[in-house]
Amino acid sequence: MARKVSQMDERLTVALRVVAPGSAIREGLDNIVRARTGVLLVLAEEDEIAPLITGGIRVDVELSPLILYELAKMDGAIVMASDGSRITHANVHLMPNPDIPSVETGTRHRTAERVAKQIDALVISISASRDVVSLYVDDIRYVLEEMRAILTKANQALQTLEKYKSRLDQVSTSLSSLEFEDVVTLHDVLTVVQRTEMVLMIAREIEYYVLELGQEGRLIRLQLEELMIDVRRNREAVIRDYAPSFSDQVVKQTAEKLRELESEELLSLPRIAEVMGYNPVSNLAEVQLSPRGFRILRKIPRLPLSVTKNMVERFGHLEQVMMASAEELESVEGIGPVRAGEIMGGFERLREHNFLERHN
Repeated sequence: MARKVSQMDERLTVALRVVAPGSAIREGLDNIVRARTGVLLVLAEEDEIAPLITGGIRVDVELSPLILYELAKMDGAIVMASDGSRITHANVHLMPNPDIPSVETGTRHRTAERVAKQIDALVISISASRDVVSLYVDDIRYVLEEMRAILTKANQALQTLEKYKSRLDQVSTSLSSLEFEDVVTLHDVLTVVQRTEMVLMIAREIEYYVLELGQEGRLIRLQLEELMIDVRRNREAVIRDYAPSFSDQVVKQTAEKLRELESEELLSLPRIAEVMGYNPVSNLAEVQLSPRGFRILRKIPRLPLSVTKNMVERFGHLEQVMMASAEELESVEGIGPVRAGEIMGGFERLREHNFLERHN
């Protein structure tokens, strides 16, 4: 499987944290790489790995980088507790099911792949001849790279993210203007959704770099967090505004489907429209839409989502909310005279801010 996976797999995330720079396991692995010793290391629960073990030595000692390095000089595999806290076996021979398919050619890597697929385990294989550290989790194979190479790729990805985020900000500002004028088309909405998912896809790749960098990835993480402020919440608001329903279940399901789209699918606005719940149309720019108001209303300070939902249920669309009088707003549950005034004042400030953003 390719080194970079498109989705942020939860188990791979955990695995990368286990072997991140600064951890005891990573220190031991680095020593093994430098010594060109090679190793097959399995992190698993005792009852799951026991049927696959033959021979070897039962050790049961607390993890130490030095002990891990010394045990790697033996020919057999090393078994550790699933949390990586203790070394339980050394110099063992592993016998996974030979019928499990494997794309690996070397004996050590083939065994590692089969063990990872057969049981709930993180398996680490280091090639003695090529200094390659491979992680196996389920059917994922992830190759660790040198720190310098990862930093270079992370910085390049951040530069790409900045460009895509800038474009997302532009189309989002444009959508806000169209929403205030109530002249939104399906093409406008899908463009924002498309750009949002592209930004999120790049961010997920950088998150892997940050995990792999461990303590060395602090600055990358800070830059990523700054660039990604409100991106996910704005994506949720767009879905609530334009999906067939704004229920939490529909929003969650739509977000998951968008996340699962491949890079090629994200280039197709009709495919994104399908995921958003729209029927196929020949010209997306001819389909007129009216926002419910979640995206604009979330920009008003101290306005809970529950109150926004009440307003949408009461008025239906953003235009009706903006045209509502103070008395009409106060008729909505959760809105009193003070909050009604804040909402009406918020609309005026947002209009002015959006005008300045668009013309600057």
